[in-house]
Amino acid sequence: MRRIEVKEVSYSYQNKYQKIEAVKKVSCAFETQKMYAVTGESGSGKSTFLSLLAGLDCPETGAVLIDGKDLSRMDRDMYRREQVSMIYQAFHLFPLLTALENVMYPLEAQGMPRKEAREKAASCLGEVGLEEKIFSQYPKMMSGGEQQRVAIARAMAAKGQILLADEPTGNLDSENEERIVEFLKKLAHEKGYIVIVVTHNPDIAQQADVRMIMRDGRMISVIEQD
Repeated sequence: MRRIEVKEVSYSYQNKYQKIEAVKKVSCAFETQKMYAVTGESGSGKSTFLSLLAGLDCPETGAVLIDGKDLSRMDRDMYRREQVSMIYQAFHLFPLLTALENVMYPLEAQGMPRKEAREKAASCLGEVGLEEKIFSQYPKMMSGGEQQRVAIARAMAAKGQILLADEPTGNLDSENEERIVEFLKKLAHEKGYIVIVVTHNPDIAQQADVRMIMRDGRMISVIEQD
């Protein structure tokens, strides 16, 4: 089982006018087969916290441990390539690649032969409910919901079983929002992923197994939900 431990993590940055203490001595843990919702007002530190879990930044103090290993001492490029996947509000698909090629991309980057990558990518796209006619379409030809499902399929294709999502339904209507949340829950409960979602949406937070509330850079509450 995979596990992420956050131990007394703090992080700050300097803007034009002042030093911002974005994350302040946060400690918590994340386990497989659970979906976590990290909530809080704008400026509470949610997205910065997610970037620390993704290895995009390193804590100034404290440590993020991935299966017991200090992330700051790991090859963070390899970690992002092989162990963790991210999905975003803006989808972040490659515009000049088809849906199938977008999902194949991380597989081929990991060294998987092209034929095998194509087969796995097609399987993942099918699992998120996309018809074969979508496979050859470019992102600009798809709806927002379809693009986000391609992004989830790309995350599923990776080996890492850690998925970080930053406002993944922010650009979607309520029907597609519900569908995306169901896919994320399926990844956690049926595929054994750690799924961590940063969201302002109370409906999404209510559906998570664990709700985590941040305020002024601190983790003020961790709530197990039925």
